[in-house]
Amino acid sequence: MGTAGHDCESTASDAQQGLTIARHRLATRLTHWAWAGALFFLVLSGLQIFNAHPALYVGQQSGFAFDNSVLSIGPVRERSGDVRGVTTVLGLSFDTTGVLGVSGPEEERAYRAFPAWLTVPSYQDLATGRVVHFFFAWIFAAVYAVWLVGSTVNGHLRRDILPDLADIRALPATFVAHLRFRFEHDGRYNSLQKLSYGIVLLVFFPLMIATGLTMSPGMNAGWPWLVHLFGGRQTARTIHFVVMLLLGGFFAVHIAMVFAAGPINEMRSMITGRYRVRRSAGRGERT
Repeated sequence: MGTAGHDCESTASDAQQGLTIARHRLATRLTHWAWAGALFFLVLSGLQIFNAHPALYVGQQSGFAFDNSVLSIGPVRERSGDVRGVTTVLGLSFDTTGVLGVSGPEEERAYRAFPAWLTVPSYQDLATGRVVHFFFAWIFAAVYAVWLVGSTVNGHLRRDILPDLADIRALPATFVAHLRFRFEHDGRYNSLQKLSYGIVLLVFFPLMIATGLTMSPGMNAGWPWLVHLFGGRQTARTIHFVVMLLLGGFFAVHIAMVFAAGPINEMRSMITGRYRVRRSAGRGERT
């Protein structure tokens, strides 16, 4: 997802109107698009699965006979007979009619947590949602395993993902530069990219895989320590959902940065591996 799979090499060649750098290897581009496609279907099928029981809990128990949820989304019928969508987070309730809980036009109201356009399949079908989710989950995990091993062996992980002391010191200045929409590419990750990609690749992705395995009854039998590690299957489900939201936020910011930095050039680099910059005052700047 995002440009989390970048491999920033220093090789470059002069061009008539600028400098073209080799920014992404083929393996990097393939894993990037594989993750993007897998995550798309994982999120939409995951919301389909969530709709089957639209509430999250902490611990081992889910509140079928009592209310111990930390998040719930669904329709609520008022005394007047009207039905509205209500989202409750840590005891605080919000009217989300038209988006969550109750959605669709007045004549065709859908009483479900997430609306049809956000789920795969669009209609309520838990079985199909689970098949789609598990299929792309294994693809996602396999691609991640290949990326992790390859990046460790070729040095990409150490060189481009893990921030060092100099990167940490440069974070404030880099953050301010991004707020001012000033982007410079010299064939390397800046400190903000290293930090964000490092969190996504080394924290969020492993958490998604581990919590997903924890929710599997088969894995519970083979690896019961996973359940204890996350404090129960319901806690694992909640963490899984929260990380999904965080990845969604990362994706939104990443897309915004792509458009701010020049969408054609950014997309070209992730498709062909080549990125065009221009020379100015002895340094490369984007075209």
